[in-house]
Amino acid sequence: TVGPRSMGMGGAGVAVTTDALASYWNPAGLAMTQTVDVRIQGGGQVIDRLGIADAVHDLENFNANDPSPANQAKAQNIADRINRPGATVSINGSAGLYIKGHLGEHAFGVNISDVATGGGFVSTPVTVNPGPPVNLTGAMALRALEVRQAAFSYAYAFSDKMFSIGVTGKFLQGAAYSGNMTLTGGSDVKITDNFGKPTISTAFGIDVGAIYRPSSWLRFGLVAKDINQPTFNDVGGGELKLGPQVRGGIALNPYSTLTLTADVDATSNKTFVPGVKSQVLSLGAEQTIFSEFLSFRLGAFKNMKDAGTPFTPTAGLGLRIFAFRADVGGGYDFREQGALVSGSISLTF
Repeated sequence: TVGPRSMGMGGAGVAVTTDALASYWNPAGLAMTQTVDVRIQGGGQVIDRLGIADAVHDLENFNANDPSPANQAKAQNIADRINRPGATVSINGSAGLYIKGHLGEHAFGVNISDVATGGGFVSTPVTVNPGPPVNLTGAMALRALEVRQAAFSYAYAFSDKMFSIGVTGKFLQGAAYSGNMTLTGGSDVKITDNFGKPTISTAFGIDVGAIYRPSSWLRFGLVAKDINQPTFNDVGGGELKLGPQVRGGIALNPYSTLTLTADVDATSNKTFVPGVKSQVLSLGAEQTIFSEFLSFRLGAFKNMKDAGTPFTPTAGLGLRIFAFRADVGGGYDFREQGALVSGSISLTF
């Protein structure tokens, strides 16, 4: 999720985002307000599925020199926890500079940003050799793609902002990573040192979006990202193709200071973790007070491709002092022990 406002509202942003971050969420949103916005944002998310991070931590602290039956049983317990089907780690991050401007009903956006996604999973199951010493050995595979982009967006609103359409063209540089990490009892595990050297390539991406506002209190949004399927070189000579992603959203304003919003992915998206796909439903609300001096946000999201996961709660806070704005947002998945956080500062005129 890019941007703390959307993150605080459960990751919903397709119909509600009209600031400079609309160039990411839905370029049509740029034309829905006649403002100038300069914004810096950054955020990240880590998901620890089935507690594999705790199991790896126990492996690091394992005493291989203790041959007692109790310690051997502990070794087997650590191995079983790491080897559990579905025990994986996912990491996502983003940062960038976003700028929005307008000329009448015409709006434009520019952004220089970096979005990275990756994951780790067991490639060689951890085994126990009772020794002495007691040996715990195995391996994890690490995969990641970092996409740096320079993007330009154009949007136009017509019929008194009842409709707006937008398009974003993105010059992309992809850095693909593929590495392996040895798991050994009693030895430190350093994930960041084992992704390997990146394979660099370039591509061009296109996003298109639309917003329909039948009344002042209701908006519908639709965005299709990477419709031309940008393709990057993968490590070892393969390819990494970004498939089209379609997402819809709705935003309601029961009264001027309250926003209720929801987004849903119309398509399922692949991840770097085998067997894990993403198709997210997002729900959120925002209440502003004192002429937007403060904004309070609550939300939740759920991966509909994983029926066993509950909704993940999120929250956020915004502060506005004249043209200056500061926002933070975050959430925590109590089942998967996943955390996400985002922040931004901006000037809006």
